[in-house]
Amino acid sequence: MSISTSVLAELLQFIPNWRPQMYFKASLTALSHAMEDQVLAEADQPLVIASFQRERFYRQEAHRYQRIANQTPQVYVLAAPDTEFSNRSDIYETVAFTDDDGLAEEWHLIVIGQHYASCLICRERTQIFEQEKIETAMDNSRRFEGIWTSDRTVTQIAAKLVLNRILVYRPELANKIAEANRIYLDGNLLKTASIQLSYDHPDPFVQRLVTYLQAGQYKILKANRSLASKEQKERLINSITSAIRRFLDTEEILQVAVQKLGEGLGVCRCLVYRCNENDVTATIKHEFLNDGIGSIKGRNWPLKNNPLFEEILELRESVSIDDAFHDPRIIDRSEPDSSEFLQNLVQSCSIFSWLLVPILYQGRLLGMVELHHCGPVPTSWKSEDISLVDAVATQVGVALIQAEAYASLQDLNEQLEALDRTRSNLVAITGHELRTPLSTIQVCLESLATEPDMSPELRQVMLDTALHDAERMRKLIQDFLTLSQLESGRVVWHPEPLSLSECVELSLSHVRARNLESTLPKIENHVSYDLPLVLADGEWVVEVLSKLLDNACKFTSSEGSITIDVTQANLQALEVTVMDTGRGIEPNRLETVFERFYQEEGALRRSIGGTGLGLAICRQIVQSWGGEIWAVSEGKNQGSQFHFTIPIVNEAHREADLFESATNGSNNSQPKTEAIQKRRKTPRRKVN
Repeated sequence: MSISTSVLAELLQFIPNWRPQMYFKASLTALSHAMEDQVLAEADQPLVIASFQRERFYRQEAHRYQRIANQTPQVYVLAAPDTEFSNRSDIYETVAFTDDDGLAEEWHLIVIGQHYASCLICRERTQIFEQEKIETAMDNSRRFEGIWTSDRTVTQIAAKLVLNRILVYRPELANKIAEANRIYLDGNLLKTASIQLSYDHPDPFVQRLVTYLQAGQYKILKANRSLASKEQKERLINSITSAIRRFLDTEEILQVAVQKLGEGLGVCRCLVYRCNENDVTATIKHEFLNDGIGSIKGRNWPLKNNPLFEEILELRESVSIDDAFHDPRIIDRSEPDSSEFLQNLVQSCSIFSWLLVPILYQGRLLGMVELHHCGPVPTSWKSEDISLVDAVATQVGVALIQAEAYASLQDLNEQLEALDRTRSNLVAITGHELRTPLSTIQVCLESLATEPDMSPELRQVMLDTALHDAERMRKLIQDFLTLSQLESGRVVWHPEPLSLSECVELSLSHVRARNLESTLPKIENHVSYDLPLVLADGEWVVEVLSKLLDNACKFTSSEGSITIDVTQANLQALEVTVMDTGRGIEPNRLETVFERFYQEEGALRRSIGGTGLGLAICRQIVQSWGGEIWAVSEGKNQGSQFHFTIPIVNEAHREADLFESATNGSNNSQPKTEAIQKRRKTPRRKVN
């Protein structure tokens, strides 16, 4: 059997004009001890009723009630059992109530003597608001609502109500409780419709002590709340720091930061994006959203001519806006363009309150953290929240620098590996490719030197052979140095808008000039003159085309044909195709043909000529401008096709080029192909 009603609620029905007060647990503990001490200090035999929420709370005070029970026979202790607490008559009466009884949420102490009376009737507040969760985590900060008074009538009413509750659980105590009613209580208390109260409040000094105790508890609570808040934020910073430092990828770092920061601060929207001081826009890639908030992920976030971004660049610190709809920086009438720009941004993203925190490392801007409150009303940014976001942004900046350093180290290791491979290839060249022509040159020169009677015809053959092998060695060394510079990243690129048809014509003339004494296959140029301009270094475009044409000529008989064509692969690139009817390539070797020193026969020597580095050089050049290169063939004697892509000039590059031409005057009006030809007459390889 249990009773769900509250004793406090029943008591307030009899005294409707009394208003309950709020007490902390620490205050109730002090008041209870004072009431118990008064019992122990008097020679009286009072009625004492104590109700504990749980047995474990009673166990902390059991020794005091043993002393009280030695002084008076009318002692009743109530509690919800945890272990051994039960209904029992010993030195005092114990009453075990069920967990669902209203007493499980209450704190009672009633003392009625011959010359004094006091009661403490309180109920714990079980409805905790979100902002109170931190403080309720500390036991002494638990809050109770109730009455503490020395009014005898009120105390007697409270005693009567609790004694009736005891009879429900222990009816065998009816005689003892009847004696208590006779000695300490007025039998008509609960039968009178209106009770006249004397309002005999405690001594003013005692009241001041209680007030002082409550005020002290409030101060402790405030301090605990501050400490708990700081601890919570420190845990958040530590969790973000430990999480982001587990990653060496910048994208993972930013995603972890935005997720944990958004969850920890409970904001509507949290953004983290990369940017630098000269960026026009930033792409939103990392976003945290609360329920019901619209996403802006993938949106280009404006930076240039953004007054808030400019303020951050100038101050090198965070910018907070409590009310985005009334902030003077957003509604500034003196700057209508900037004002309208920010107002549209606020409205489109439903930003009521705005916090922008830069991600800095040694003064260098790496990115931005943005927090948005999206209504229904603006929110003031607390200084401690801004400090927390600043601390997180600092940690993110350090993590980004570490990730960039690691990436740079990886790139350096890859370059070292490439250089090591190059060194190994150099050994192979020295031992194979260079030895044969060098031996031939040596034999020819020795013959010319030691055979003075050699016929003019044979002397000319010896001289031509030596010159031919010397040229072969020169080409091999030149290609090797070119590939080495490309792989090590030491080439300085000069991208510019180019006419691809002019580059094709220039490469064809170079191929024909190098093969004046040979019969070339038929070469058909199907490249249109009205193609879009491409963005690349003209010298290297001609280099790729020339090597692909040279390769096609070597493996195509004079009766065969070679075709050059260009199509538009997509909106961003053109696709160039060099197709021949020559020896073809086995399908399983279409990828390996771009490796260094590859030849189809599987040996380093070449019967047809060449260095074995041409296609490897082409791949490095094409990849440098972000293109792709590949080969297509159906097999031996089926011909082959070599394809590569090259980016098209976009409108921004076109406008920049026109601006450069206009500012530099007519001296820059020469065709691009002429500029390429001029550069090819100077040392071709420009390195750092």
